[in-house]
Amino acid sequence: MVRLAVLGRPAMGGLIFCGPGVGIVLTGLAASAMVAAQWRAASGWVVFGVLSVLLCVGVWPVVRGRAVKTDAGAQPRAAAQAGNAGTLAARGVHAVAYGLAGLGYIVTATFLPVIARAALPPGSPWPDLFWPMFGAGVAVGAALSTRAPSAWDRRWLLLAAYALQALGIVLGLLWPTPAGFALSSALVGLPFTAITFYGLQEARRLWPQSADSFASLVTAVYGLGQIAGPPLVAWLLAHADAGQGFARGLTLAAAALVAGAAMYGWSAWRWPQRA
Repeated sequence: MVRLAVLGRPAMGGLIFCGPGVGIVLTGLAASAMVAAQWRAASGWVVFGVLSVLLCVGVWPVVRGRAVKTDAGAQPRAAAQAGNAGTLAARGVHAVAYGLAGLGYIVTATFLPVIARAALPPGSPWPDLFWPMFGAGVAVGAALSTRAPSAWDRRWLLLAAYALQALGIVLGLLWPTPAGFALSSALVGLPFTAITFYGLQEARRLWPQSADSFASLVTAVYGLGQIAGPPLVAWLLAHADAGQGFARGLTLAAAALVAGAAMYGWSAWRWPQRA
């Protein structure tokens, strides 16, 4: 992403995030086929591990850093496009709000398929398809994220993405049917990696002098949100029946996303982005 910014093509970074969506679709469908063929889980992990190694061989020259031709003014232009540094408070708000996305996503992605399987009739083929639907939404959303003009304030885009994910969670709770779960999976998936794309862009804008360090920090906070999610749901399950525990977990995830959206809205109002 840094090299694309140097080349003056930062929007192309969004296409990188199509990869997880495509991977979710392919591996989700492949896993369903393996289960149908009565494969052992260990065999599936071996297949995906070998595939990962082969893909890493293909991208190794890029990871090592192939020479990139740039003109003398490329770096200053990239820094200028990054925007104003902002304040320490704005950086803190961004880090916490971004971490809430990790909590909201992990609870939903982990437990929505489980809830769907419990809510639909036994033997229904739909539960195996909701995860690939989520992946398709991820790929489409990542591709669409590259179309947002660079002048748009990423905080408003993040607010919209959080709201879309929260809506997807609520739909799954209120409309527990194949159509409801399918729409929920797609809506939760659409902004999934777009949030990461915009979040890293916002980190670079807020602190261009330490863009990599700050991006690492907010990524760590996002990881803390991911770590906290499943234990919270486990605690809720231990203090309620399974149906109520899962519902409360998804409600907590939606509330975390709403809180994150509110924080980005307040940040955009408090520290408006100058042209």
